[in-house]
Amino acid sequence: MDKQVLLETRERVSPYIHNTSIFTSSLLDVMSGSKLFFKCENFQKMGAFKMRGATNAIMQLSKEQQEQGVVTHSSGNFAQALSLAAKNLGVTAYIVMPNNAPKVKKEAVLAYGGIVTDCEPNIAAREQAAQQIVDEKGATFIHPSNDLDVILGNATAAMELLEVHPDLDVILSPVGGGGLLAGTALAAHYFGNHCLVIGAEPQVADDAFRSLKSGQIETNDSADTVADGLRTQLGDINFPILQKHVDHIICVEEQEIIKAMKILWERLKIVVEPSSAVGFAAVLKEKEYFKGKQVGIILSGGNVDLETIKFS
Repeated sequence: MDKQVLLETRERVSPYIHNTSIFTSSLLDVMSGSKLFFKCENFQKMGAFKMRGATNAIMQLSKEQQEQGVVTHSSGNFAQALSLAAKNLGVTAYIVMPNNAPKVKKEAVLAYGGIVTDCEPNIAAREQAAQQIVDEKGATFIHPSNDLDVILGNATAAMELLEVHPDLDVILSPVGGGGLLAGTALAAHYFGNHCLVIGAEPQVADDAFRSLKSGQIETNDSADTVADGLRTQLGDINFPILQKHVDHIICVEEQEIIKAMKILWERLKIVVEPSSAVGFAAVLKEKEYFKGKQVGIILSGGNVDLETIKFS
């Protein structure tokens, strides 16, 4: 891995993604005691950063592999991303989704041309259903977060942020499966100026926090968090990157996530999903740590099921 690999990735995917806006707010700077720069991946195609990794992963496949299609399992955002990326590149996408996935995300997958298979809401069921499609269709499995090409694609968000603001002291990224945090960490390592990377995670789904502490991949017995995109766990490809390049992880409570999301809706006038708000929630929780720093925050997505969203 070197800087050139990341530069080539960015050049490859750029025609298929948005270079998303970076928002600031003097009010939120005062509220947090730091200078905040929000990288708005809620404005990305299909509404989340995962368009980046999905596009790169498909583009790195051989022509023969692309002709056989791709398959993934996802609670929502990567399902949408792979479906749209595949559509843009003329590839068939098979999507395994848990039967409790947000309605708005499942409808979007279908609208993007993804072929959906429902499964029980657990990792074993997801993996079994995806493997069956691989066996029957010959499709290539692309993991939502534990795939190096996905991670490299994800890194382009922080690369864009650092291109505009090269002297950030720290970048915060939400962590669920670890693909965005790993990509952000690689971008900061190669393109930042002594820029720390910190993960943000729901307290009730703190497997990444515990994994960095123990030195091995931990799991959650349950992950009943409003941040539905962060219910997955780390993998053997992204975990070593986190161990090497992530400073630490801050865990936030459910009400802290909801409060942060509400502030972003009210003050930035943008729609972000709960998973997006955990980075900002971490800054509000640890104001003393971030005081006076220039802080980048990756707002990971904005695909909200308005029928279920709660602000209290």
